Amino acid sequence: MKTIRRLIYIEVLKAVAFVTLGFLSLFFFFDFVDELQSIGKPDSLNYGPAQALLYVALLIPSHLYELLPITVLIGSIFVMARLAQSSEYTILRTSGLGPWRALRTLLIMGIGFVVLTFAVGDYIAPISERTGQLLKARYQGTYSLAGNTGAWLKEKRDNVSYAVNVLAIDRKGALKSPRIFEFDESGYIKTQITAASATIGDDGHWMLTGVEEQKYDTRSSAEQAHIVTTKLPQLNWPTSLTGEMVSVALLRPDRMSTIDLFDYIRHLDANGQTAQRYEIEFWRKVFYPLSCLVMVVLALPFAYLHFRQSGITTYVFGGVMIGISFFLLNNVFGYLGNLSNWSPWLTAAAPGLIYSVMSLTAFSWLVLRR
Repeated sequence: MKTIRRLIYIEVLKAVAFVTLGFLSLFFFFDFVDELQSIGKPDSLNYGPAQALLYVALLIPSHLYELLPITVLIGSIFVMARLAQSSEYTILRTSGLGPWRALRTLLIMGIGFVVLTFAVGDYIAPISERTGQLLKARYQGTYSLAGNTGAWLKEKRDNVSYAVNVLAIDRKGALKSPRIFEFDESGYIKTQITAASATIGDDGHWMLTGVEEQKYDTRSSAEQAHIVTTKLPQLNWPTSLTGEMVSVALLRPDRMSTIDLFDYIRHLDANGQTAQRYEIEFWRKVFYPLSCLVMVVLALPFAYLHFRQSGITTYVFGGVMIGISFFLLNNVFGYLGNLSNWSPWLTAAAPGLIYSVMSLTAFSWLVLRR
């Protein structure tokens, strides 16, 4: 069995590595072509081909995390189908490789892919993604990953609540055009603070520069209601919002690590904000690496198909379609769960459960009954 395991593991690892390299090369090419429009712009003259290549290279871990379950499926199907076509798997079966032993062998290998996927998605990809964005900001000025309106955060202190809007972060980590809205205990807007920039200190304070502070008095009658505007060169604003929270809010949820997602969900819950989107992404981070186990189980029935003359291209193409359908279903369930307010963990686990049932059904029909 040690020799059989070594044979299967080496063949699958080589096939998965080859397929992964092919997909990553395509994504690298497409990303670089997309970056060509940013090279040589008047506001980013220092952003040249070398910087674009480095930025695109830093996006590779994120693509690797997304592609690993699909490449594991394609590589495993290719190896299983090729062993069946050359009758090698028939020899392995006569040597004692029964269905359950084969399933156990593939599951052990799948656990290794699960660990690799989790490590890439939770540690390597977020750091690489953030480094790439900071590199781009260094040559292009500022960056924002939360849309045209920037990131919105909320904070509550005693009976006073604050809504904070940050448009972007510059290359030195300063916040660009922050706006702070203060509301009283009745929910009426009390103060609006607009600044040109802000730096986040380590003592729980933001140092705002180029400040315009507007105080609203709307409790009086219509004739007495007024707005008092004050301009200040600097303002020290105490807050519990840290630089990590602002960075997390500017990042896309699927680019965040599990720990960052969990901390940000707790922050949203503590301030009475909806966390449905981030909870779904958190559970997707938990369940997505486990899909590698589902993929290796899906590949096992291909070893029990009996064909000699026909090639394995059709079966590999079927594996590609299955992998793409899993990726699409995973994204569709995420959007549907967010819109329909489904249970976050069930929304994230549903695609894996559906394909697990499919794989076990195929295994029982092709392997055990035939």
